[in-house]
Amino acid sequence: MLSKVERVARYKALGASAALSVALLVAMPVHAQTITAVMQSGLRVMDPVVSTAFITRDHGYMIYDTLLGMNEAFEIKPQMAEKWEVSEDRKTYTFTLRDGLKWHDGAPVTSQDCVASIKRWAQQDSTGQVLMTMVSDIAVVDDKAFKVVLKEPTSLLLESLAKLSSRPAFIMPKRIAETPASEPIKEFVGSGPFKFVAPEFKPGLKVVYEKNRDYVPRSEPASWTAGGKVVNVDRVQWVAMPDQMTPVNALLNGEIDFIQQVPFDLLPMLENNGDVNVEVLDKLGNWTYYRFNHLHPPFNNKLVRQAAMYAVGQDDVLKALVGNPKYAKTCAAVFGCDTPYADSYGRDVVIPSNIEKAKALLKEAKYDGTPVVVLQPTDLAMVAPQPIVIASALRKAGFKVDLKTMDWQTVVTQQGNQKPPSEGGWNIFSTYSTLATSGNPFGNTTVAANGTKAWAGWPDVPEIERLRLEFARASDEATRKAITTQIQKLAIDEGVVGPLGQFSVPAAYSKKLTGVLASPITVFWNVKKSDK
Repeated sequence: MLSKVERVARYKALGASAALSVALLVAMPVHAQTITAVMQSGLRVMDPVVSTAFITRDHGYMIYDTLLGMNEAFEIKPQMAEKWEVSEDRKTYTFTLRDGLKWHDGAPVTSQDCVASIKRWAQQDSTGQVLMTMVSDIAVVDDKAFKVVLKEPTSLLLESLAKLSSRPAFIMPKRIAETPASEPIKEFVGSGPFKFVAPEFKPGLKVVYEKNRDYVPRSEPASWTAGGKVVNVDRVQWVAMPDQMTPVNALLNGEIDFIQQVPFDLLPMLENNGDVNVEVLDKLGNWTYYRFNHLHPPFNNKLVRQAAMYAVGQDDVLKALVGNPKYAKTCAAVFGCDTPYADSYGRDVVIPSNIEKAKALLKEAKYDGTPVVVLQPTDLAMVAPQPIVIASALRKAGFKVDLKTMDWQTVVTQQGNQKPPSEGGWNIFSTYSTLATSGNPFGNTTVAANGTKAWAGWPDVPEIERLRLEFARASDEATRKAITTQIQKLAIDEGVVGPLGQFSVPAAYSKKLTGVLASPITVFWNVKKSDK
């Protein structure tokens, strides 16, 4: 393994060799007020209903808007909606749109667009799927108003429409939202604060957004996805860099303005630079985890899933991923530690590595040596180390492992492949989520367990689905806490998700930028750029 000094030296060499490609990406006709950002990965998957990838979600927040937003106090606020009214029996919600909402092609936003968008989103989103079992009707009242009629009172409606991630309920034009939810959309017209510039799009390399000059921000201060989305620059362009060192060099040289995620071992190069701010913008941080494919051997066997969970240790993962205890800690809670629904059940399973226990479970399961296909992205620092540690631990326990390397966007695409690993499918992949969006059974996509309709991995645990529905119906926190305790136990015992620990990721940006919002979602409204 390379030492830290050797890694930095190698990065510098790679950065120098990549200078030409950086120049080609950044040295485009740059307007007076352009923010150039290096995001966590290149953008290829454009439909935020089809994918839960963060880069696709971030793209969604650039060009689309949501009916409701959420502020840093976790309060649900109107966004596209001017208001909503609730009937006395709490079963009918009537939403009224703000004046002046326009699509990027100039057409007015109507309630018909909202109804079509909600219906398409709910087919794919794990929260939306449950919500729709509680909805008896969604109907247009007039061009500016629509109503949602519930079969029973639930707070899930507002919580769903305001969810931060994954799969926020973005509103699209009706003609686009009528695309089958199983098919990606091909036209990218929103009503959000930025417009997508199609002629300049280079999939995986560069995406450009220009200010939507017809956008009318709310008057409240910006906070997370709520409040006024005031755009102060002409353009924002995201460019992909070929390695981890290149964006650091580019930021130090003033060629770019913003790095969404700085690799931990490169932080010393930026932390003491007088022209750069280094800051954790997502104050709650993230949790990382891995998913088993429950559809195919060997992880269609509960004992084999448990063997793997005993084999993998969180300390090993966090040392490889973060290496700095300032930014990481172990945690068994599937809803995150230091959250209202934190629970320590399963810490003896997922935190220490217990190879002997794993071997015993594999023997009990009569594991036949079926190869385990582990997907390993190589181009995204925050998800590249986990598969290597997982593969090593599994091999020590007696698994036969096939580690398949690829770029992150290929992993994102591959996640939805339900074919057997022998036909191009997979057995394990790992990723991470923000804790701000993972703290309950609906914001947290990983605990949905409704078989092939669930998120990638497709666990089928009806008891969890029953408990999630109870959570949606519960009106007091004590009941909700008791429900999440049961879900925690089932999620660990059934191998629904394997927690790998919590961490925070610093961003870095030029001191020419001011107004960068602290938020679980990277947003570019509210930001100003000085020319000096």
